Amino acid sequence: VQLQASGGGLVQAGGSLRLSCAASGRTFSNYNMGWFRQAPGKEREFVAAISRSGSSTFSADSVKGRFTISRDNAQNTVYLQMNSLKPEDTAVYYCAADGDLRPQLVSERYDYWGQGTQVTVSS
Repeated sequence: VQLQASGGGLVQAGGSLRLSCAASGRTFSNYNMGWFRQAPGKEREFVAAISRSGSSTFSADSVKGRFTISRDNAQNTVYLQMNSLKPEDTAVYYCAADGDLRPQLVSERYDYWGQGTQVTVSS
């Protein structure tokens, strides 16, 4: 499956952004989807994941209550709504697809990756 992330940009602290990840090539609803991020000099970290149907979601503690993952299987797209952004949210954000039975929280379990979109939060 091919993944194309978009929606990143520069925003002030406290602002919002919505990332999108459009999928093509295979049946989107067969895959759990995840968002990860990587800041300069740091390892890639889990942000959020959603099950194939969208009925189950998981979020990292650092973004709980601020970020929401959702998906539209008819549009083959997964979203990450990011509110109350903080400077420490600055990173390249990646979407990924995972064919396991349940959504995974570690990057090694994901099969396909998008190219990443830069999110920069100014203080």
